[in-house]
Amino acid sequence: MEKIWLKSYPKGVPAEITLDEFTSLVDLFDKTCERFDEKTAFTNFGVKISFKQLKSYSENLSSYFLNELKLKKGDRVAIMMPNVLQYPITTFGILKSGLVVDNINPLFTPRELKEQLNDSGSETIVIAENFAANLQEIISETSVKNVIITSLGEFLGLKGILINFVIRKIRKMVPKYSLPNSQNFKEALKIGSNFSFKKQNIDKEDIAFLQYTGGTTGGVKAAILSHRNILANAIQVREWVGNQLKFGEDLAICALPLYHIFALTCNSIVFFYFGANNILITNPRDIPGFVKELKKYKFTFISGVNTLFNKLLENPDFKDCDFSELNISIAGGMPVQKSVGDKWQKTTGCLMAVGYGLSETSPAVSIDPIDGKSFSDAIGLPLPSTEMSIQNDGGQILTVGDEGEICVRGPQVMRGYWNNEEDTRKVLTKDGWFKTGDIGIMREDGFFKIVDRKKDMIIVSGFNVYPSDIEEVAMKHEKVFEAGCIGVKGDDDQEVVKLFVSLNEGETLTKEEMTKYCRENLTAYKVPKLLEIVDEIPKSNVGKILRRELREK
Repeated sequence: MEKIWLKSYPKGVPAEITLDEFTSLVDLFDKTCERFDEKTAFTNFGVKISFKQLKSYSENLSSYFLNELKLKKGDRVAIMMPNVLQYPITTFGILKSGLVVDNINPLFTPRELKEQLNDSGSETIVIAENFAANLQEIISETSVKNVIITSLGEFLGLKGILINFVIRKIRKMVPKYSLPNSQNFKEALKIGSNFSFKKQNIDKEDIAFLQYTGGTTGGVKAAILSHRNILANAIQVREWVGNQLKFGEDLAICALPLYHIFALTCNSIVFFYFGANNILITNPRDIPGFVKELKKYKFTFISGVNTLFNKLLENPDFKDCDFSELNISIAGGMPVQKSVGDKWQKTTGCLMAVGYGLSETSPAVSIDPIDGKSFSDAIGLPLPSTEMSIQNDGGQILTVGDEGEICVRGPQVMRGYWNNEEDTRKVLTKDGWFKTGDIGIMREDGFFKIVDRKKDMIIVSGFNVYPSDIEEVAMKHEKVFEAGCIGVKGDDDQEVVKLFVSLNEGETLTKEEMTKYCRENLTAYKVPKLLEIVDEIPKSNVGKILRRELREK
């Protein structure tokens, strides 16, 4: 097919990439650490670790996994923590062992945690103590045998002691737990240091990550991402933004959680490769605290989602940050409002470039040119070695301007869903196209634009919420007969979850009751903000919920 987008490519960006530079993500990691050595790799609460230290810590953890725990190549290791220094140490420790990273949202309820652990089959988990009580509740119903526990302040020296005291005693953010056979994170590193690190034989085709997504129909589904997938996407993004960066000099703000594919690839891999100092923001929802942290740095890069950027702009102190070095701002994860993009550029002097991608595509598929002049409502141009097309339901590629499903083909596309051939067949065609489920058009200049979503997926603050997940939980409430769920515009024009329920005969239900129940069983961003009691949930003649009719209510 003709790649008409190439005529709009920024100067110096190649049409294709090669993957000969690195044999694996581990190879990239090792070469980068050697290149930048004593330079700072990650910073958290003002505490820094160098590339050299990161390499040493990750190798000690790898030795612990392989020698003490006797883990074997391909075993899955779960990570459940916010953005702290232990996260990149653990990620690279897992990868250097030939193991597979199973990223878990730390906000998960026990039910959600159990579901993912059972799907991945992870027998080992590295978890922040804040969430250990949730693990305790369900660990007997999973295959988890090895638990490594860390505190948020464990790598922060004297500052960490104070942080841990506040978190544990003042804010009461660490519920009591009992996991008798668990190991402390630093102790695991110490034990690992007693073994000689042995380099593992790892190549591009080995699985690197199980990246969980709601898939096409809800429920847990993990995109199988190989070293090749992530390497390819990292190189694609590198070629796209590289002209704006200087090796070993950039300072990148990492506010999105590292378990999210956007931050995982962008910060942990791409900006890591450039020798940037990644500033890890542990709690970006604390906007005043986040802004206070931003004021300490002349940062050159920031990524985020529409809601995060909007909340920063609403903070009166944000305008006082130093934007003199900021040259790349990338938004993704959800549609970006033009008003937010325009205000961001006016406030910071830096264009907000929009990127598009999915967990299944490692994630980046298309990005706006970084050197653009004004905010665009499109989703950019396909990255090097990436094909995008607009197709009808029959798989026919449509012409410029026609609406259809956005389909993607390239080296960053997953090999399939973990242990789920049925859903894999639904989204991956025999000729390699991945069907995104988003409806869009391609303009004459090669830019793509989303016009609708084929899926019923709801995007809340950049996170995917699948109605079937909410409905399944709601239906288990003793008073609920049937449930239907949709996304609607909230007061700030952002999507929120609205739940419709019909009740068992003779029952009554308050919004407070349902909210309390949902909070016990769902991650906070999935909890319905709106509840409507109806006599009947509209369904088709085969029993499918008619969400279109719910939207019309």
